[in-house]
Amino acid sequence: MSAAPATDRPATDVLAMAAHRDDVEQTCGGTLLRMAARGLRTAILDLTRGEMGTRGSADERAREADEAARLLGVGWRQALDLPDGAIENTFDNRVKIVRVLRLLRPRVVILPYWEARHPDHAIVATLGYEACFLSGLARVETGAAGDEMRELKPHRPFKIVYASLYADVRPSFIVDITPFIEQRHAALMAYRSQYANQAQGGGLFVPEEEIRERTFAEARHYGLLAGVRFGEPFVQKEVGLVDDLTLLPVQSI
Repeated sequence: MSAAPATDRPATDVLAMAAHRDDVEQTCGGTLLRMAARGLRTAILDLTRGEMGTRGSADERAREADEAARLLGVGWRQALDLPDGAIENTFDNRVKIVRVLRLLRPRVVILPYWEARHPDHAIVATLGYEACFLSGLARVETGAAGDEMRELKPHRPFKIVYASLYADVRPSFIVDITPFIEQRHAALMAYRSQYANQAQGGGLFVPEEEIRERTFAEARHYGLLAGVRFGEPFVQKEVGLVDDLTLLPVQSI
């Protein structure tokens, strides 16, 4: 990774952070596509390499993640070396994320929702939030990570939102992904090691022919909540701020 330029303008506008390669594609891939279409710079940080997955190897998933990133129009993607299935919220792990935050300097960070079936997903919500806070502390040192890291200054993202597609909660807002639904699906299906029909894990994984139906149905459900065709849901912990009531979107009646 190269150092961020010495400027107040962030090297990345939106950074999506997740436990595993393909998590982002499932929960906020359409949003990243929409942000890229608006000229914003997007990035993905996967915290593990997926070495404990039932299907595929870490190397296979790395190649698939690169292809998915290309389809999503993402300008930067890397994976850390946190243990798959055993992510812990430790100071050392927070510092690993701080290095990336100070390098990319995102304005917005997308994290997984804090309640989840997979323990890795839930802990990343807390780990990522605390790393965002830690990244703004001037006295937190990231350690010797090469000459390119020496000039990186503290940085704290302005906004943290949580991708809540699989959470049974009312979203704070929906992002309209209607124009990008097909490309979103293509990015997910780039993970052939995970989603192509195969004997290994056959009883655990959804058949390939059903994936499109299920993912489109979920996006259709959230789109209907906001009066659009397809959408992705998010939760924010803080209240929103409105300047002009006449410009509020989503019709009431």
